[in-house]
Amino acid sequence: MIMYKLVVILVLIMSSFTLFPFRGNGLESTGIDSVKHLFPEKKYVKETKIITELLERYHYRKLSLNDSLSSVILDNYLASLDYNKSFFLAEDIMSFESYRYKLDDAIKVGDLKIPFEIYNKFQDRFVERMDFIDSILTVGFDFTKDEYYETDRDELNWADAIEQQNDIWRKSLKSQALSLTLAAKIPEESREVLNKRYKRYRTIIRQYKPSDVYQIFMNAYTEAYDPHTNYFNPMTAENFDIEMSRSLEGIGARLGKEGDYTIVVDIVPGGPAYRSNQLHKDDRISGVAQGDDGEMVDVVGWRNDDVVKLIRGKKGSVVRLHVLKAEDGAQAIPIVVRLERDKINLEDQLASSKLYIINKDGKLYRMGVITIPDFYKNFSDARKGKKNFTSVTRDVKELIATLKIDKMDGLLIDLRRNGGGALDEAIELTGLFIRKGPVVQVRDGSNKINIGEDEDSGLYYDGPLSVLINRSSASASEIFTGAIQDYKRGVVIGEQSFGKGTVQNLIDLNRVIRISDEENKLGNLKITLAKYYRITGSSTQNVGVTPDIALPSAFDPELYGESSMPASLPWDKIQPTDFSPVNYVTEKLLDELSKEYIEDLNSNPELKKLVEDLEEKRKTRENTSISLNEATRREELAETDDEPDAGINPEVLIENTVIQIENAATEDTVIKIDDTYLKESLMLLATIVDFHIG
Repeated sequence: MIMYKLVVILVLIMSSFTLFPFRGNGLESTGIDSVKHLFPEKKYVKETKIITELLERYHYRKLSLNDSLSSVILDNYLASLDYNKSFFLAEDIMSFESYRYKLDDAIKVGDLKIPFEIYNKFQDRFVERMDFIDSILTVGFDFTKDEYYETDRDELNWADAIEQQNDIWRKSLKSQALSLTLAAKIPEESREVLNKRYKRYRTIIRQYKPSDVYQIFMNAYTEAYDPHTNYFNPMTAENFDIEMSRSLEGIGARLGKEGDYTIVVDIVPGGPAYRSNQLHKDDRISGVAQGDDGEMVDVVGWRNDDVVKLIRGKKGSVVRLHVLKAEDGAQAIPIVVRLERDKINLEDQLASSKLYIINKDGKLYRMGVITIPDFYKNFSDARKGKKNFTSVTRDVKELIATLKIDKMDGLLIDLRRNGGGALDEAIELTGLFIRKGPVVQVRDGSNKINIGEDEDSGLYYDGPLSVLINRSSASASEIFTGAIQDYKRGVVIGEQSFGKGTVQNLIDLNRVIRISDEENKLGNLKITLAKYYRITGSSTQNVGVTPDIALPSAFDPELYGESSMPASLPWDKIQPTDFSPVNYVTEKLLDELSKEYIEDLNSNPELKKLVEDLEEKRKTRENTSISLNEATRREELAETDDEPDAGINPEVLIENTVIQIENAATEDTVIKIDDTYLKESLMLLATIVDFHIG
């Protein structure tokens, strides 16, 4: 039996021109705004061959580098350079078609003339657009005219002519100006913001380096295998190592790039962003301000590292962000998120517990809730043989012991926003709730299957149990949740989980061929090597874990999560392993819970309001064609503004309420909680308690 540990790597979303930095040699002037054309460096020949060999030999998905893959690579590359089809013309795309089935042969010999030729054409078109923008911003916009802008051009074609492209850009700029105006700026200020934004674009284009163009193209290549196989050039790899190894003072968010915007790739458990619950994965950041009174600096189009520098700062200082919420879609208006910077320590990321008192139908229940932000483990201390190394399983065990002293009636494990962590911790944590047995199966590229097993016959907690998940619960979270569900040990409540069921490893290419000099230094390759399967034989890949009781969700699984990613590995199934369900959860119990939840949906004002709000946001997000008429937009925004919670009067909520005791056994301070998902989950847990009491 082999234990795998999960390697968590920051995946930078490589899209749009804002990611293409450059080097100071191998340049040629184009005569256009003094922009230089870029050319591949000699070392890329060897590096490309090494990457190709590693992919063909070790990647889980056994793909041949042929004409079919070449076609996918070309589409990926064009999408990375011009994700919204707004720079290239149709004639450019037609000229690139001659390369569709040639990239595979070029990659095999390390010939990168084609991708650099395509990039240089993009660069020329970029400069043309910047010149057009200057002329449009000088004139200004008429916000009384009835016209619409389509924000999602994915299914549309590239413009056939300059005139058509000009109209697309005019509407895009008008949309940006109107959004700024709706965010309390006057038209003159909006134009000034856009002027500064695009002047910065001109500066950025002069800073592009061959190493970053190479990174963009190699990711177009590696991500044709799957979305978690990525290439990092030496600078990106070095910056990532620094970020992972030091204590950071900031907001606790990992940032990437999507088009012109800095987006939230991940929230660091325990950090200011995590604690605030105001910033979430896929939110877009459009502005950054220092302190409570500092000027909001527009950062749309900025390089990612420059945005990070603005956001980071000393512990205790305040940073304000203009944030476009992912759930609000194309019509999102920036909201201000105020965060106090803090040093992000391991202690802030540890599991924690609270005791909640449930008043349900006149009966009181004492419910323990353990929140696990990450499946953490100090591998270094564990390898050194230290007895008390940090471990999520050890911490949860201690928290359960305290909750037992406080006479809890039932336990809820909260895995919302838990993106994963150490696989062996997911296995050992499962072991606290079952006597012994298999927890997960791992199959590698050679179809060899290894079983991760809980070998401890002890049972630490045998009482009523539920697990709360959402769409951001991924990887190790899904392994634990899936095992609890498969053993019929606890009830899974919440949203369908993310669906990441693959294992990656990071390879330093310099170690493959032993390169030490800085000039010829190579990058890193993160490669998918294996796939997770539940003990039933079902993969968690793409489908994730489906909850027994599905709470309302703001996200469509096809638009957010693993299943929404191009080239994600498919769901499949292998033979189940031998295991014995404990049958603590029965069909009769699930039927009873489902009936109760449906009744709550129809009678609980909070749940009804939540469903209405989520449905409204879903409709807004699906509408990608937005009005450029100011009066119309203001009317639409007024209709979607939150209304008072009609029918909810806290003073009369005596029955069916949840109150929280902050520190069980030591505090008697009682407060109400504002978390509809948790409240409903605890009400359902009370039913589980009653079901087993009989």
